[in-house]
Amino acid sequence: MVKGMNHVGISIRNLEKAIEFYTKMFDMQVLANFSFSGPQYSRVMGLDNPAGRMAVVRKGGLTLELFAYAHPTAAQKDPSYSVGDHGISHFGIDVEDIEGTYERLLAAGVRFHCPVTTFPSGMKATYGRDLDGNVFELLEMSQK
Repeated sequence: MVKGMNHVGISIRNLEKAIEFYTKMFDMQVLANFSFSGPQYSRVMGLDNPAGRMAVVRKGGLTLELFAYAHPTAAQKDPSYSVGDHGISHFGIDVEDIEGTYERLLAAGVRFHCPVTTFPSGMKATYGRDLDGNVFELLEMSQK
């Protein structure tokens, strides 16, 4: 029986820069920051001798595991990949003031697909990308 969502794991190039991005842009808190390696990680990840560093950051109900692999060497993902590609395309972040959040992140150099868009239901959204091109969606739900 599923109890609920636990976290989203993201492979990134530079752990320190990713921690800085998510803590400064989204006020997330660092819960853990450590090195990983060993047979348990190899079994769970299905990788031959994985090693690197990882951090766990959280804000509200969103927890992210950020992985910087030293081994194996990561293939570079196109930082402009299409969200229409198969696989996980993005993760959503609820915000209270989407226009203010969008403007603050835009001023900090965050790349967005478009300005904030309002849907007929009143929901507002936009897609942005972190330092590695991973897509997040900013959402402000309608108060209707």
